[in-house]
Amino acid sequence: MTTETVTKEKYIDVSGLNIRYWTAGNNDPPLVLLHGVGESVIDWSWVLPKLATNHRVLAIDLPGSGESDKPKRDYSLDFLTQFLADFLKTLEIQKAVLVGNSLGGMISMRLALSKPEQVAALVLVDSMGFSNIVNPILSNLTLPVYGELAIAWCKTSLGATQRALSRAVLLFAQPVKVPSQWIAEQERMAKIPGFLEAALSALRAQLNLFGQHQIILDSLPQLQMPTLIIWGINDLVLPNNQAQNAVSRLKQGHLALIPNCGHIPQVECPELFTTELNKFLVLVNQSMNLSHAEAQRHRE
Repeated sequence: MTTETVTKEKYIDVSGLNIRYWTAGNNDPPLVLLHGVGESVIDWSWVLPKLATNHRVLAIDLPGSGESDKPKRDYSLDFLTQFLADFLKTLEIQKAVLVGNSLGGMISMRLALSKPEQVAALVLVDSMGFSNIVNPILSNLTLPVYGELAIAWCKTSLGATQRALSRAVLLFAQPVKVPSQWIAEQERMAKIPGFLEAALSALRAQLNLFGQHQIILDSLPQLQMPTLIIWGINDLVLPNNQAQNAVSRLKQGHLALIPNCGHIPQVECPELFTTELNKFLVLVNQSMNLSHAEAQRHRE
């Protein structure tokens, strides 16, 4: 007999910021899910219940997004990485599996490099940080004035709708199949004060007119933990050859390419995404059990 997994919405103070997160399940190590720029916790709603059948799962609205606080500030990579460390500390999570999509992947890698003892495994989903190459639609937004004009337009009702539909074309391999819930969330968030400004700030922290300017590729050999790279083969934002180049540099690297899929596999191809992630988590659990057994033998 199986019990239905219940997802709970919670709020927590993290270093003075009111942060929304969803949680379900109860088995450790917990999975901490991080969305990309201009997204929200909604991105994980298609996979969270299934992942929670075997794991404790926490999906976060990063500062500046969703229902979390949106202070007027610089949303730098240093700020967002420190936020993640503070979130784990506040919830007394000693060790977690970090699952990051796009910018969320970059934040996850940075924490894994600075605090490897807190990261049991990494899952990098169409992650930033592997190459300077990025779709110019995004890099152009970092231009002075142009980004601010785009924000002003997207705050209008017509602009919010156009933004949502344009993002669907950019982020999904099959835009006509994008869930209506995702479109509605994009339209809703565009009208929330501070959201678009925070998204632009976060985008400028990683991109300029020439593409990504903070590349973490050469640091990948330092990562000792098991790492899965999941990538939509038809990603228009970050080409899938970035995934293949990155996995070759990892000590314990695994690669899953998802066909007919774009930049947000957990929304566009949730069944394939959860299948690949669960296969990887079985390997992680086996590795952790072996490590515990080895440590026990040494103690004896």
